[in-house]
Amino acid sequence: MDQPLHGRGTARNPDNRYAAHAREAVDDGWLREADGKPRTVITLHEAKSIISRNSSPDVRFQQSINPYQGCEHGCIYCYARPSHAYWGYSPGLDFETRIIAKPNAAALLRAELAKPGYQPSSICIGSNTDCYQPAERELGLTRAVLEVLAETRHPTMLLTKNALIERDIDLLADLAGDGLVQVMISVTTLDRELARKLEPRASQPLRRIETIARLAQAGIPVGVLAAPMIPALNDHEMEQILQTCQAAGASRAGYVLLRLPLELAQLFDDWLAQHYPLKRDHVLSVLRQSRGGRYNDARFGKRMRGVGVFADMLSQRFKLARQRLGLDQPTVGLDTSLFRPPRPDGQLDLFS
Repeated sequence: MDQPLHGRGTARNPDNRYAAHAREAVDDGWLREADGKPRTVITLHEAKSIISRNSSPDVRFQQSINPYQGCEHGCIYCYARPSHAYWGYSPGLDFETRIIAKPNAAALLRAELAKPGYQPSSICIGSNTDCYQPAERELGLTRAVLEVLAETRHPTMLLTKNALIERDIDLLADLAGDGLVQVMISVTTLDRELARKLEPRASQPLRRIETIARLAQAGIPVGVLAAPMIPALNDHEMEQILQTCQAAGASRAGYVLLRLPLELAQLFDDWLAQHYPLKRDHVLSVLRQSRGGRYNDARFGKRMRGVGVFADMLSQRFKLARQRLGLDQPTVGLDTSLFRPPRPDGQLDLFS
């Protein structure tokens, strides 16, 4: 078993499922920092399209944008890890050290919104990989996308666990003034030590709580996503997470039960064996019971919540806590009536 790497979610780099050949790791000293740790490499890739569309009833949006593929946060539980295989990389260490950035994201978005017949509906930024991961500090791709959405008065949703979102409070507050934005901050645990192991390069939990407070103070609708809830590891914290975030200014809440698609199951199993060996069997047993005997259930209506005794109990706990804290207010859709398409040359069409 590979030894844990400080600041990384996993040291393993299993072959992706599309690989024609098996790889054997050889440490030749390349792509490492002076201290021997693997370094992050960012590749700029000109994307052909930028808006992804889905029909899943499990999420509140039909359109999403991900300026980055791969995520340096290194969250071991991330359901997006297997998607890195499409790019020829491993869902393991590659996912958190080989980041693909789309420098033409904003230009593609502008062209998409300018197409005749485009019908606006909420666009979620960061639904797959975090749009405010460390690379964003230098590249600013998420901010460039937000600038286009603000110019065109397009309804926007954001999901992140990085305090860097505070940099864009000016744009978010502008959108919020017209009822055009909603933000969800993901808070997995309030335990700093557990967070360091689960999500090593994401903002620490208390820093995220501060972010919720600052967004709320700026008049930006913000909620908390307690996700993922992991049996026998962090699920006991759910009520405290919701209460702490509500006190900071969160106005709504959601949760997700851990799911482990494809290569993620073995990566998470190895992580448990390294960090919580005495809890490993219990965690995995309850998870399988909640997923119909498997580690993942991709069926709509089931994949986010699970089934069985534990899943039902978690659902009831969440509903009661949300009601007690006033986080169960009806969801109000974002306004689409203010949308004004841009011209391809970058000028707004004020007469549409």
